[in-house]
Amino acid sequence: MRLTRDEDHRLTFTVAADANGILPDRMIAAMADGGLILPAYDFVESQIQPASLDLRLGDIAYRVRASFLPGPGATVAERIDELKLHEFSLADGAVLETNCVYIVPLLESLALPPEIVAAANPKSSTGRLDVFTRVIADGTRRFDMIGAGYHGPLYAEISPKTFPVLVSEGSRLSQVRFRTGDAILNIDELEALHAAERLVDIDEADLTGGVAVSVDLSGEKGGGFVGYRAKRHTGVVDVDRRAGYAVEDFWEPISARPDGSLILDPGEFYILASKEAVQVPPDYAAEMVPFDPLVGEFRVHYAGFFDPGFGYAGAGGQGARAVLEVRSREVPFILEHGQIVGRLVYEKMLARPDAMYGQRIGSNYQAQGLKLSKHFRV
Repeated sequence: MRLTRDEDHRLTFTVAADANGILPDRMIAAMADGGLILPAYDFVESQIQPASLDLRLGDIAYRVRASFLPGPGATVAERIDELKLHEFSLADGAVLETNCVYIVPLLESLALPPEIVAAANPKSSTGRLDVFTRVIADGTRRFDMIGAGYHGPLYAEISPKTFPVLVSEGSRLSQVRFRTGDAILNIDELEALHAAERLVDIDEADLTGGVAVSVDLSGEKGGGFVGYRAKRHTGVVDVDRRAGYAVEDFWEPISARPDGSLILDPGEFYILASKEAVQVPPDYAAEMVPFDPLVGEFRVHYAGFFDPGFGYAGAGGQGARAVLEVRSREVPFILEHGQIVGRLVYEKMLARPDAMYGQRIGSNYQAQGLKLSKHFRV
């Protein structure tokens, strides 16, 4: 990575043609300095994470009839004009109702060079509130994927599924990673990394297609409890309010069953935890595959990014269990203790970040076990 000045004294950001990896925090800052990330206002503290950038909501929201993708040759603004029911300001905060679809322009836009792509995901705290959110860009065919060379605005599609939420201009629901080349570890590289670093705390790790993660329904690590099921018809959750709500007003604890099973009811939302403690070494990042139809009709983990240093001893962790945000599909489904529910795909960092997960403000879930989002009082 190089940051130079052209003949007009403008900063120019370049990466090597053969580079492969996810850009770390200092390179994200350099992208902004070089005009590849264009924030409407200066970044705020902790907005740049070890391997990602938090995206901020703008000052206006649009309620639309349905979710959409613009497709080639179309802009998101054009589709909003076709589909919007009404618009409202977020300057002083506004409530987003459950099962409605909203589009919010983001304060960050992009001017990517041809060698860098971007991928978005909900933040951990967003996923644990069951707020379904995706990033859209002009001309795209896929959610959360921004192609190399994209120049234009970004938008968040937001649909709260369980709790109504209060959001404001500047609220951060999504995050974006930047990568160049092919960063995903192949099976040989993953096996070598696991042999060196022990990515999960079990002897017979399943590494096919990523590190297998199974669900803990034993209750042994949670004092007889295995998770939480979200209540219906609750009050509003302010997404920017930390430790502001009593757990019992929004969640029902789930006790372990003698047979180690749990029936997922269709349309209900659960917070569970992985059986394994996982870690992400400093020179790598990981992402949870959110849904695999081969393991059952349910979705696991809306918020899939795991930053370098997550669960890592050098960053204050000793392995951390992955919190699973689980929603069943159309039919009831029985989960069994130890059943594989997802896979962690590991990717190379282009360079080690200056600060790993857990070493800066905003790392809320280092060394976590079964844990609700930061909005609820412990």
